Amino acid sequence: MSDKFQMRFTGSGGQGVILASVIFAEAAVVKGLHAVQSQAYGPEARGGSSKAECIISHGEIWFSKVIRPDFLLALTQNALDKYAPELAGDAVVMIDDSLDAPACLDPERVVSVPILRSAKEDVGKAITANIVAVGAINELFGLFDEDVLREAVSRHIPKGTEELNFRALSVGKGLIAPELRDKYLEENEI
Repeated sequence: MSDKFQMRFTGSGGQGVILASVIFAEAAVVKGLHAVQSQAYGPEARGGSSKAECIISHGEIWFSKVIRPDFLLALTQNALDKYAPELAGDAVVMIDDSLDAPACLDPERVVSVPILRSAKEDVGKAITANIVAVGAINELFGLFDEDVLREAVSRHIPKGTEELNFRALSVGKGLIAPELRDKYLEENEI
Protein backbone atom coordinates (compact mmCIF):
# COMPACT_ATOMS: atom_id res chain seq x y z
CA MET A 1 0.00 0.00 0.00
CA SER A 2 1.07 3.55 -0.56
CA ASP A 3 1.53 5.99 2.30
CA LYS A 4 -2.12 6.99 2.16
CA PHE A 5 -5.53 5.53 1.37
CA GLN A 6 -7.95 7.88 -0.41
CA MET A 7 -11.67 7.14 -0.11
CA ARG A 8 -14.69 8.75 -1.80
CA PHE A 9 -18.27 8.13 -0.61
CA THR A 10 -21.18 9.09 -2.89
CA GLY A 11 -24.93 8.88 -2.87
CA SER A 12 -27.83 11.19 -2.21
CA GLY A 13 -28.47 13.46 0.73
CA GLY A 14 -29.95 11.56 3.64
CA GLN A 15 -28.09 8.30 2.92
CA GLY A 16 -25.37 9.12 5.41
CA VAL A 17 -22.33 9.02 3.15
CA ILE A 18 -20.88 12.03 4.97
CA LEU A 19 -21.21 10.29 8.32
CA ALA A 20 -19.59 7.17 6.86
CA SER A 21 -16.53 9.19 5.84
CA VAL A 22 -16.42 10.91 9.25
CA ILE A 23 -16.46 7.50 10.96
CA PHE A 24 -13.48 6.28 8.94
CA ALA A 25 -11.55 9.49 9.68
CA GLU A 26 -12.40 9.11 13.39
CA ALA A 27 -11.29 5.47 13.39
CA ALA A 28 -7.98 6.50 11.84
CA VAL A 29 -7.41 9.04 14.60
CA VAL A 30 -8.35 6.50 17.27
CA LYS A 31 -5.78 4.14 15.73
CA GLY A 32 -3.11 6.87 15.84
CA LEU A 33 -3.05 7.64 12.12
CA HIS A 34 -3.49 10.94 10.31
CA ALA A 35 -6.81 11.66 8.60
CA VAL A 36 -8.70 14.41 6.83
CA GLN A 37 -12.35 14.42 5.84
CA SER A 38 -14.25 16.73 3.50
CA GLN A 39 -17.76 16.83 2.10
CA ALA A 40 -19.97 18.39 -0.53
CA TYR A 41 -23.68 18.24 -1.17
CA GLY A 42 -26.25 20.05 -3.22
CA PRO A 43 -28.53 22.75 -1.82
CA GLU A 44 -31.32 20.19 -1.63
CA ALA A 45 -29.48 18.38 1.21
CA ARG A 46 -32.02 15.55 1.44
CA GLY A 47 -32.39 13.87 -1.92
CA GLY A 48 -29.70 15.90 -3.72
CA SER A 49 -26.31 14.48 -4.58
CA SER A 50 -23.83 14.00 -1.78
CA LYS A 51 -20.09 13.34 -1.79
CA ALA A 52 -17.65 12.93 1.06
CA GLU A 53 -13.97 12.10 1.08
CA CYS A 54 -11.52 10.73 3.59
CA ILE A 55 -7.76 10.38 3.38
CA ILE A 56 -6.01 8.12 5.88
CA SER A 57 -2.23 8.18 6.17
CA HIS A 58 0.69 7.15 8.34
CA GLY A 59 2.32 10.52 7.64
CA GLU A 60 1.20 14.10 7.42
CA ILE A 61 -1.42 14.97 4.83
CA TRP A 62 -0.57 18.12 2.91
CA PHE A 63 -3.67 18.39 0.72
CA SER A 64 -7.17 17.68 2.03
CA LYS A 65 -8.90 16.71 -1.20
CA VAL A 66 -8.87 13.27 -2.75
CA ILE A 67 -6.97 13.44 -6.02
CA ARG A 68 -6.89 9.78 -7.03
CA PRO A 69 -9.36 7.65 -5.07
CA ASP A 70 -8.22 4.18 -4.09
CA PHE A 71 -11.84 3.43 -3.21
CA LEU A 72 -15.29 4.66 -4.25
CA LEU A 73 -18.60 3.85 -2.56
CA ALA A 74 -21.66 4.54 -4.71
CA LEU A 75 -25.17 4.21 -3.31
CA THR A 76 -27.03 5.78 -6.26
CA GLN A 77 -26.78 5.28 -10.02
CA ASN A 78 -26.33 9.02 -10.58
CA ALA A 79 -23.35 9.11 -8.22
CA LEU A 80 -21.81 6.02 -9.81
CA ASP A 81 -22.24 7.38 -13.33
CA LYS A 82 -20.76 10.73 -12.30
CA TYR A 83 -17.66 9.54 -10.42
CA ALA A 84 -16.77 6.20 -12.06
CA PRO A 85 -15.24 7.67 -15.26
CA GLU A 86 -12.64 9.67 -13.32
CA LEU A 87 -11.27 6.66 -11.40
CA ALA A 88 -7.90 5.09 -12.02
CA GLY A 89 -8.03 1.50 -13.23
CA ASP A 90 -6.83 0.07 -9.93
CA ALA A 91 -9.47 1.76 -7.75
CA VAL A 92 -11.90 -0.53 -5.94
CA VAL A 93 -15.56 0.42 -6.35
CA MET A 94 -18.26 -0.79 -3.94
CA ILE A 95 -21.78 -0.37 -5.27
CA ASP A 96 -25.19 -1.26 -3.99
CA ASP A 97 -26.37 -4.35 -5.86
CA SER A 98 -29.32 -2.39 -7.30
CA LEU A 99 -26.91 -0.37 -9.48
CA ASP A 100 -25.45 -1.14 -12.90
CA ALA A 101 -21.68 -0.75 -13.14
CA PRO A 102 -20.68 1.37 -16.13
CA ALA A 103 -18.55 -0.21 -18.85
CA CYS A 104 -15.63 2.07 -17.96
CA LEU A 105 -15.04 0.07 -14.75
CA ASP A 106 -13.01 -3.12 -14.57
CA PRO A 107 -15.53 -5.75 -13.39
CA GLU A 108 -12.74 -7.34 -11.31
CA ARG A 109 -12.51 -4.12 -9.28
CA VAL A 110 -16.27 -3.75 -8.62
CA VAL A 111 -17.77 -5.15 -5.43
CA SER A 112 -21.57 -5.30 -5.61
CA VAL A 113 -23.32 -5.86 -2.28
CA PRO A 114 -26.92 -5.41 -1.05
CA ILE A 115 -26.26 -2.44 1.24
CA LEU A 116 -29.65 -0.72 0.99
CA ARG A 117 -31.69 -3.93 1.10
CA SER A 118 -29.69 -5.33 4.02
CA ALA A 119 -30.20 -2.15 6.05
CA LYS A 120 -33.94 -2.32 5.50
CA GLU A 121 -34.49 -6.08 5.80
CA ASP A 122 -31.68 -7.41 8.01
CA VAL A 123 -31.11 -4.46 10.34
CA GLY A 124 -34.71 -3.29 10.20
CA LYS A 125 -34.01 0.38 9.46
CA ALA A 126 -33.18 1.75 6.00
CA ILE A 127 -31.49 4.70 7.72
CA THR A 128 -28.62 2.40 8.78
CA ALA A 129 -27.41 1.87 5.19
CA ASN A 130 -24.36 4.03 5.83
CA ILE A 131 -23.32 1.95 8.84
CA VAL A 132 -23.93 -1.27 6.88
CA ALA A 133 -21.60 0.19 4.22
CA VAL A 134 -18.99 1.06 6.88
CA GLY A 135 -19.04 -2.54 8.12
CA ALA A 136 -18.70 -3.91 4.58
CA ILE A 137 -15.89 -1.51 3.60
CA ASN A 138 -13.96 -2.22 6.77
CA GLU A 139 -14.32 -5.96 6.27
CA LEU A 140 -13.26 -5.71 2.62
CA PHE A 141 -10.04 -3.86 3.41
CA GLY A 142 -9.38 -4.88 7.01
CA LEU A 143 -8.71 -1.24 7.87
CA PHE A 144 -9.52 -1.21 11.58
CA ASP A 145 -10.02 -3.62 14.45
CA GLU A 146 -13.66 -4.01 15.42
CA ASP A 147 -13.23 -2.20 18.75
CA VAL A 148 -11.68 0.84 17.01
CA LEU A 149 -14.50 0.98 14.49
CA ARG A 150 -17.18 0.60 17.16
CA GLU A 151 -15.61 3.43 19.15
CA ALA A 152 -15.62 5.68 16.08
CA VAL A 153 -19.26 4.83 15.39
CA SER A 154 -20.21 5.44 19.03
CA ARG A 155 -18.76 8.94 18.91
CA HIS A 156 -21.05 9.98 16.04
CA ILE A 157 -24.43 8.34 16.60
CA PRO A 158 -27.30 9.39 18.86
CA LYS A 159 -27.22 7.95 22.36
CA GLY A 160 -29.50 4.95 22.64
CA THR A 161 -28.88 3.75 19.07
CA GLU A 162 -25.68 1.84 19.78
CA GLU A 163 -27.24 -1.63 19.56
CA LEU A 164 -28.93 -0.82 16.24
CA ASN A 165 -25.76 0.62 14.74
CA PHE A 166 -23.54 -2.19 15.98
CA ARG A 167 -26.00 -4.66 14.41
CA ALA A 168 -25.70 -2.67 11.16
CA LEU A 169 -21.89 -2.93 11.34
CA SER A 170 -22.18 -6.69 11.81
CA VAL A 171 -24.62 -7.05 8.92
CA GLY A 172 -22.25 -5.08 6.68
CA LYS A 173 -19.31 -7.20 7.73
CA GLY A 174 -21.29 -10.31 6.84
CA LEU A 175 -21.82 -9.07 3.27
CA ILE A 176 -18.15 -9.61 2.41
CA ALA A 177 -17.12 -13.18 1.66
CA PRO A 178 -13.72 -14.20 3.09
CA GLU A 179 -12.24 -14.83 -0.36
CA LEU A 180 -13.27 -11.33 -1.45
CA ARG A 181 -11.64 -9.84 1.63
CA ASP A 182 -8.45 -11.78 0.95
CA LYS A 183 -8.34 -10.34 -2.57
CA TYR A 184 -8.09 -6.72 -1.35
CA LEU A 185 -6.69 -7.02 2.17
CA GLU A 186 -2.98 -6.98 1.44
CA GLU A 187 -2.99 -4.31 -1.26
CA ASN A 188 -4.84 -1.79 0.91
CA GLU A 189 -3.63 -2.58 4.41
CA ILE A 190 -3.05 0.48 6.56
